[in-house]
Amino acid sequence: MTTRADELRANLHHARERIEKACQAAGRSPDEVTLVAITKTFPVSDVRALADLGVRDVGENREQELKAKAPDCPDLTWHFVGQLQSKKARSVVRFASAVHSVDRLSLVAALSKAAVAEEKTLRCLLQVSLASYGSADAATGAARGGVEPDAVLDLAGEVASADGLELGGVMAVAPLGADPDEAFAGLREVASRLRSEHPGADWISAGMTADLDAAIRQGATHVRLGRALLGTRTPSG
Repeated sequence: MTTRADELRANLHHARERIEKACQAAGRSPDEVTLVAITKTFPVSDVRALADLGVRDVGENREQELKAKAPDCPDLTWHFVGQLQSKKARSVVRFASAVHSVDRLSLVAALSKAAVAEEKTLRCLLQVSLASYGSADAATGAARGGVEPDAVLDLAGEVASADGLELGGVMAVAPLGADPDEAFAGLREVASRLRSEHPGADWISAGMTADLDAAIRQGATHVRLGRALLGTRTPSG
């Protein structure tokens, strides 16, 4: 009988193989790409099983799940990748090493205050809106968040000068109806402009299960995989 650990092992093998092939096709080393396992709605037992298989980076979309799971796996690097309300900044900063969804000045202020209070340095990625590349309606685009590309440098300056924060790079989600290569090429251009002013901001968080290959072609350094690792089974626990 196939166990859950067997399922996760097979899924992780296929995901790593896919990353390796995409990197080879792009003329890149697989060592340049970090796999972040997105465990939204799945139990902490799955996180532990993935950790036993060598996964070191785990991401959550919701503050409630982050604070519930992270204390059980403190040896992992936790990423917060969802939309974040400023009032929940302190809770997220307590457990996460990086926040991938910084998209407004008020959130920068809240994260800075929380990082100082927690006496830690938080890596911040600016979430870039790629809405112009897709056909999603305005409501969907707004729900995904993101700063407009021409406003990235201004927000980056605020992050770079904020106490307790480290400017890490950019993140984006390819919009519905978009050609992911075209959308992520746009993100790559934004990332290049950012690095010209902030050389250390070299993370590009892009690519999920459906568009992983395109993201790697366009320079992604971090890919966020949920379904590819955990499947679409009904989560329990």
